[in-house]
Amino acid sequence: MFSQLKHLDHAFRYVRLFSLIIIVLCMGLCGFVLYKSYQLAALTQSKVYILANGKALEALAADRKENIGVEARDHISLFHSYFFNLDPDDKSIQVSLTKSLYLADESAKQQFQNLKESGYYASLIAGNISQRIQVDSIELNTVNYPYYFRLYGRQTVLRATSVLHRHLVTEGYLRNVNRSENNTHGFLIEKWKTLDNTDITTENR
Repeated sequence: MFSQLKHLDHAFRYVRLFSLIIIVLCMGLCGFVLYKSYQLAALTQSKVYILANGKALEALAADRKENIGVEARDHISLFHSYFFNLDPDDKSIQVSLTKSLYLADESAKQQFQNLKESGYYASLIAGNISQRIQVDSIELNTVNYPYYFRLYGRQTVLRATSVLHRHLVTEGYLRNVNRSENNTHGFLIEKWKTLDNTDITTENR
C-alpha cells in the first residue's frame, strides 16, 4: 500500500512538473507573440501610402529632424523651379508664380512685383521666350535656425533665334511653418535675394 502511495506521489510530482513546464512555455509563447504584435503594429504605423497617378506608393514615416536636409533642399529647388521655369503664356506664368509665392515670404513677392512692373513677363509673352533653371548645388546650414541657404544654378533663356545661358546665385533663410496642400514641406523662404544673374554665353539657333 505504501509503495502504491509512493508511486502516486512520484506520478503527481511528474504531472506537476510537466504542468509547470507547459505553463512556463505557454507564458513565454504568449509574451513572444505580444512582443511581435507590438513590433508589427509599430512598423505598420511607420508606413505611409501615397496615392500618385492612380498608384499606391509606400513611404516610411520618419522624424522631421532626420529628413530636414532633404526636405529643405527639395523645398528650395521646387520654389526656384516655379519661379524661374516659365513659358510664354500668361495663365501658365500666373499659375507657376502663384505656386512659388506660397513657398516664400514678401521678399519673393517683391522680386515678382519688380519684374512685373519692369515688363519682364510681358516681354516673355510678346517674344515667345521660355526660360528654364538647372540647379547645380544648394548649400544649407541646418545648425543655426532659421536655416541659411545659397543656391547655385544656371538659367537658360530660349528665344526664337538664340539661347542665352546665365549664371544664377540666390540666398535666403528657411523657417518652419505648418504643412499644407500648397506647402507640403512646411518651410517658408525668407529674405530671398539674387546675388548673381550674369550672362555666360549666347548661342544662335
